[in-house]
Amino acid sequence: MAKLIVKQVRSKINCPLDQKRTLEALGLRKMGQVVEHDANPAILGMVNKVKHLVSVEETK
Repeated sequence: MAKLIVKQVRSKINCPLDQKRTLEALGLRKMGQVVEHDANPAILGMVNKVKHLVSVEETK
């Protein structure tokens, strides 16, 4: 299964509460923090919701 490397590149200040909680569910709590997840539909949906705050890179 493919892996996703997700990095928070923009601040969550002034974002709606659901987007802040989505970032925390992804494991992102600080700017510049990087996490790795499996590319499953739940994670892809969360990444899509906060796509303006994160950068995503796919690995094998």
